[in-house]
Amino acid sequence: MAATIKDVAKRANVSPSTVSRVISNSSRISQATKDRVRKIMKELGYHPNYNARSLANQHTKTIGIIMPRSAKVAFQNPFFPEVIRGISMKARQEGYGLYLSTGQTEEEIYEEVMHMVEGSRVDGIILLYSKMNDTIMPYLMEKEFPFVLIGRPYDMPPGQVTHVDNDNVKAAKMVTEYLTLLGHTQIAFIGGDSEYVVTVDHLDGYKAALERSGLPVYDEYIVYNDELEEGGQEAIIELMSLTDPPSALVVADDIMTFGVLRMLYEMDVKVPDQLSVVSFNNVMISELSSPPMTTVDIHIVDLGSKAAQLLFDKIKQPELGPQRLLVPHKLIKRQSCRKLAAKEIQSQ
Repeated sequence: MAATIKDVAKRANVSPSTVSRVISNSSRISQATKDRVRKIMKELGYHPNYNARSLANQHTKTIGIIMPRSAKVAFQNPFFPEVIRGISMKARQEGYGLYLSTGQTEEEIYEEVMHMVEGSRVDGIILLYSKMNDTIMPYLMEKEFPFVLIGRPYDMPPGQVTHVDNDNVKAAKMVTEYLTLLGHTQIAFIGGDSEYVVTVDHLDGYKAALERSGLPVYDEYIVYNDELEEGGQEAIIELMSLTDPPSALVVADDIMTFGVLRMLYEMDVKVPDQLSVVSFNNVMISELSSPPMTTVDIHIVDLGSKAAQLLFDKIKQPELGPQRLLVPHKLIKRQSCRKLAAKEIQSQ
């Protein structure tokens, strides 16, 4: 016969309500008691019936994860599995499961979120992206449903929405200034989808760095593409076809940069001898590319784990006001950038 909560309580010499609080990870129970009760649960092979607990407590012990449209495309970018890894680590500590959205269009994603909320399928939601003209955030705010955004809320005071982000303006400004310090004056920008706030912030940082260095901002040096590897290839063809092509690139994402490097190799343009390239995210491929990419480590796993922690705080304490948390970034210097010689600077 399967062990019951009363069996665990009797063996641990505590009340069944204490065992219940240990299962829900209550802060009212000491860590020593939690450890002792959990050990006995394991020895007895006791597994809580979360469905029954959910009905009793009106909690699902599940959080919703909302990805950009088309889950298939999203998982091609290591950013999303990594941020979900950070979320799942924190969720496991809290005894929560994950409910991933699979919508292929904006309409499907919105409908999924409605089902999650109206059907009480999840206790809270984490949005893995921030975009212009978003319909999901206003809906969640109207419903007063617990949610956390990874990214900066667009066209909305930061104090209205709990969110976790990097300072993407500062990061893009930093890498662009790094290229100017290496002697580059012809620096192009390859951005992702122009509807996403991270792209807006990267562009703002790029422009701010050029203006601070007294360099002009050329429209033809700014290219967007919402594809990943293929988008990088198309963007570099466009830039290298210019009468006066750039000597350095700021690229929105490591996967897109990988496409850039592959196309440059086919063009017989050597990196960094003929073109310096800097990227963002510091996913594994950035170190394994040829040459290894200079990139910005945005601590993706931390973005996920901190977003999850903020969400659990909101679930446990609904009265908590909106919070903003910035995860630091760091420039990782590898072999895709080089300093120009004085004669090369003069020839620009």
